[in-house]
Amino acid sequence: MAPVTVFGSAVFANAARVLVCLEEVGIEYEVVEVDYMAKEHKGPEHLSRNFDLWMLMDGPWCGDVSLQPFGQIPALQDGDVMLFESRAISKYVLRKYGKASNVDLLREGNAEEAALVDVWTEVEAHHYFPAIAPIVYECVVFPARLGMQPNQKVVNESLEKLGKVLEIYEARLSKSKYLAGDFFSFADLTHFPYTYYFMKTTHASLLDKFPHVKAWWEDLMSRPSTKKHGAGMFLEP
Repeated sequence: MAPVTVFGSAVFANAARVLVCLEEVGIEYEVVEVDYMAKEHKGPEHLSRNFDLWMLMDGPWCGDVSLQPFGQIPALQDGDVMLFESRAISKYVLRKYGKASNVDLLREGNAEEAALVDVWTEVEAHHYFPAIAPIVYECVVFPARLGMQPNQKVVNESLEKLGKVLEIYEARLSKSKYLAGDFFSFADLTHFPYTYYFMKTTHASLLDKFPHVKAWWEDLMSRPSTKKHGAGMFLEP
């Protein structure tokens, strides 16, 4: 059995974020499928994977399983460590295994560079993701999983928001090759999963309006980690 186990395959965008980080550091890992349509992610076994972290802490919440309400994908097990939340898992992987692999995607040896990685990682979580995710759900996930037609109002509003975010990205990437500077980092890699699905929609041409963003995306997709897990990112009805 591999020392690291990820619960959730690359078809889940948030799991893909973790998996590409594992590929970047080059360690052995195992992927355990979670049956989303059967709501296995809401079942007691998967919930306990997330809850185990809380049980390691001291405080009045210990023993109260109701305080683990999430039941999301992915979760990661590394020995006695059990984690949830894909961005936190990804940083854990990069911190623990990056140095031995000579992979420094967090730049924690340089305070300024690390801060810029953090800044653009936060931008992805709080600005980029809220704009792009509804488009992915409406145009990819809901049609494939639920047989639903896209809500065009939601799509149009999100495309407008995404366009405004990409204007800022275009300005940034006109000054540096990558988001945090002239070095590739987690700030770039964390954008992979939702952008990958977005580029499978009929709205992918939006990036044509932002040449620096498009070049940055093509560079990101040239990496072995994203090529490998992109191949597993397809949703079928």
